[in-house]
Amino acid sequence: MALPAREQVKYWGLVTVVLGAALWFLGDVLLPFIVGGAIAYMLDPVADRLERMGASRVLATATISIFAVFVFVLMAVLIVPMVAEQTVQLFKFAPELFQRLQAFLSERLPSIGDEGSTLRQSLASIGATIQSRGAELVQSIFTSALGVINAVVFIVVVPVVAFYLLLDWDNMVARIDELLPRDHAPAIRKIASDIDETLASFVRGQLTVCAILGTFYAVGLAIVGLQFGLVVGVIAGLISFIPYIGALIGGALAIGLALFQFWGDPIWILAVGAIFGAGQFLEGNILTPKLVGESVGLHPVWLLFALSAFGTVFGFVGMLVAVPVAAALGVVARFGVTQYKDSRLYRGLHKDN
Repeated sequence: MALPAREQVKYWGLVTVVLGAALWFLGDVLLPFIVGGAIAYMLDPVADRLERMGASRVLATATISIFAVFVFVLMAVLIVPMVAEQTVQLFKFAPELFQRLQAFLSERLPSIGDEGSTLRQSLASIGATIQSRGAELVQSIFTSALGVINAVVFIVVVPVVAFYLLLDWDNMVARIDELLPRDHAPAIRKIASDIDETLASFVRGQLTVCAILGTFYAVGLAIVGLQFGLVVGVIAGLISFIPYIGALIGGALAIGLALFQFWGDPIWILAVGAIFGAGQFLEGNILTPKLVGESVGLHPVWLLFALSAFGTVFGFVGMLVAVPVAAALGVVARFGVTQYKDSRLYRGLHKDN
């Protein structure tokens, strides 16, 4: 006989509290394992496909690991230094950019050129603040991350954890399935399957979309010769998981820079706008329908709330787990709504109501 509902709520609530406390107190320690687990989860379909092609699990894992190391080294040697250099240069260029904007506005709105103009003072203040705080902000992001993670341990532990989890992924799933409460195993399997489908559609698919769009924007802006085009492309790609926001912010930043760099030569300004227009067409008509799908069920507002809430409570680790947890809670909520609509509380005494 199944446990009473009150007892089940007590036990599951205890499990939730323990997991939350572990994330709170051991967040820094858990970070390499969370990242390694996420990498293994992302790459498991690739390993499964290699197995279906005739490779053993060990060979599939080794092949994926070698390729991943090659990509990581390539990024560390070529891409990351370029992005960091352009980011620092962009912060240093900010005061000059705002001075040009101030001069541009003064020509068309002479009242803004007055020394006591509020807008003029605001632009000057923003430019000085970005220059003084920008490089410090970038440096603090990297130094705080290295201080929390301990870079050497992180770089060593994450690949090892990802390798072994990827190697034993199917066995771990089978073991966990054996430990499920027998009365609730079918329902838990159904919820877990829906969560996996949602994560596969959104996380795996959207990360692929972000990578493709970021590369497309960065390469396109570099071809037209836009200063800081690599940084703008990376920014637009990183936030493309929120529909339209990545293209809106990246496009506004790129066109703003293009106005000052290519002023008097509108063809290149239009070319920058066309790059983001093409990116939106590519995302909306090809990438998102093919890689993400239409029935993901994760609203952008819900994602923003999850990122803000988990980031505030649990820090950087919380931001890493925010999207998977948001997806899981969304699936559980939909399951609860389905159960509620099938219950007497909703239907009343007569099922026909």
